[in-house]
Amino acid sequence: MQQKSQLDAELNRFCGAESELNDIVLMLELAEEEGDVPLVAELEDNLRELQDRLKIYQLECFFSGEMDGNSCFLEVHAGAGGTEAQDWAQMLLRMYYRWAESHKYLVELMEESSGEEAGIKSATIKIDGSKAYGWLKSESGVHRLVRISPFDSNARRHTSFASIGVYPVVDESINIEINPADLRIDTYRASGAGGQHVNKTDSAVRITHTPTGIVVQCQTDRSQHRNKAIAFNMLKSRLYELELRKREQQVNNQEKSDIGWGYQIRSYVMQPYQMVKDLRTGFEKGNVTAVMDGDIDEFLRAGISARIAEMQNTEQER
Repeated sequence: MQQKSQLDAELNRFCGAESELNDIVLMLELAEEEGDVPLVAELEDNLRELQDRLKIYQLECFFSGEMDGNSCFLEVHAGAGGTEAQDWAQMLLRMYYRWAESHKYLVELMEESSGEEAGIKSATIKIDGSKAYGWLKSESGVHRLVRISPFDSNARRHTSFASIGVYPVVDESINIEINPADLRIDTYRASGAGGQHVNKTDSAVRITHTPTGIVVQCQTDRSQHRNKAIAFNMLKSRLYELELRKREQQVNNQEKSDIGWGYQIRSYVMQPYQMVKDLRTGFEKGNVTAVMDGDIDEFLRAGISARIAEMQNTEQER
């Protein structure tokens, strides 16, 4: 029933776009016959807007991954560099919050570890909505910031790093076996925002999967048991995503690089010039402020298009 509902939504969206296109074309013909210049200009704008939406629909047709249609978890980790890197991690977290909210996704903070002076050491959010993982999975990697540091009294230029990890939310239909003996479960007091009960009891939960070294944390709920259940589901999602990446690397005969700490995927430069550049696709944008406010759609589209082209080239070589 869930799959049927998703297919119905896709079909309705296509039929709606087709109907909208026919209406615009009909009204445009009438407006041109009557010489209504303002209406013609308005309809041409509507046509361009529809064209932009259809480009997005077209890309989503290539979301063929097993989990591409699912919601996702997004992790942010500050790199080395103390306060500078922790402030950069918080800036990235805000960017993804803004992007998700602009696309009507629901965002829930699962865990946050505050920095000593400013920013965050790490955070995990859940982005709930159709195709969230399909759109964001290519964001995994290291993001670099170059700017004049607001924390440096000498106003020197600093380079900061933070890593992003994106993995899909898996449902109960996915069977993932986890040996309890492989888990180390710790409880601790939440350090982020949360209210008196959250901050005064050891309700937060951290689960470490020793064979892989994967660590998940949750402090979203007042109940330790609830946080443990959520963290366990997050671990299942991480393990499933790890298996998906292994399969993809085997298909493409690639080494594990796109989730490594040393692998930079995007550079954000604020001084001496303004530029955000994706190092994989070469796509760049000069309006850094807009990007940090969540305007990353063009980067996502470029990444997905490059991924599609790579898959097609692999198929042709076979």
